[in-house]
Amino acid sequence: MKRQIGFAEAEIAGKKRVTRRQRFLAEMEKIVPWQRLLSAIEPHYPKGTRGRPPIGLERMLRIYFLQRWYGLSDEGLEHALYDSIALRAFAGIDLAIENVPDATTLLKFRRLLFEHELTRKLFDEIGITLCERGLMMKEGTLIDATIIEAPPSTKNAGKSRDPEMHQTRKGNEWHFGMKAHVGVDADSGLVHSVLGTSANVSDVSQAHALLHGHEEEAFGDAGYIGVDKRDEMKDKPVKWHVAAKRGKVKAMHEGPLKDLVIALEKNKAQIRARVEHPFHIIKNLFRHRKVRYKGLAKNTAQLFRLFGLANLVIAQNLLGSVHGSNPSCV
Repeated sequence: MKRQIGFAEAEIAGKKRVTRRQRFLAEMEKIVPWQRLLSAIEPHYPKGTRGRPPIGLERMLRIYFLQRWYGLSDEGLEHALYDSIALRAFAGIDLAIENVPDATTLLKFRRLLFEHELTRKLFDEIGITLCERGLMMKEGTLIDATIIEAPPSTKNAGKSRDPEMHQTRKGNEWHFGMKAHVGVDADSGLVHSVLGTSANVSDVSQAHALLHGHEEEAFGDAGYIGVDKRDEMKDKPVKWHVAAKRGKVKAMHEGPLKDLVIALEKNKAQIRARVEHPFHIIKNLFRHRKVRYKGLAKNTAQLFRLFGLANLVIAQNLLGSVHGSNPSCV
């Protein structure tokens, strides 16, 4: 959609130096399939036939994406929009003629997406767009899971923890929260499947749900040992490459066989390493290291938002490398 340039954008255009934030937002402006996403939300968005006219849908979606990219609360985003010319320019807000949407408006928009299960829809639409651009090969899938911490304290109004979050042990440390399980395209590193569970759910029990059904091979770490023997995998003609337990490899007798196994495990680890990139983006770039809401449903909806936007960042990096430019960060 062609927008009229505002005072904020004119001020930015007059600057000679482009900041990293401006560069990132310019890249996202180009790669986000705006019309496709707006069409998915539009049937559920208020028409403004009664009461105060709603803020334009595209503006709300842009503001919503800014909130995900920069890990801001509703109030924090409202303040950031007042403070940052770059954020206002991306959202199309000109303070000379209008105010920034308040925190309550942002909250209502997020609830609308959740109530109509539109975060999953947006994730799917982004994935379809990237498939059409030839970025997902669908020949192989990498699967993995990461823990998203939840507040373990009971010092709150309910005097209790979130009943849908649980604790689990990883190594020598205990964690309380949920797990984000993902299926990632082995060639591009783009996420095609997302699943949220409590932290105590085993990785291997969710492996079948992370396959799209067209892959020929799947890769997982040692947490997925025995996945090919599970009942839910019997009708899936996929060849699994699962890491061996380190202790088992270490206990082997020295010799050519052990050297061969070590080389094979190293090769599998190099292939699996691509699955860590989406986790890096949502945890380190988008700053999502702890759950923000109560219950698995809302937090899983949050995961669809984050991994959908992470796919756009990965896609931009892939396209940037193809064209010889340097990929940028948030």
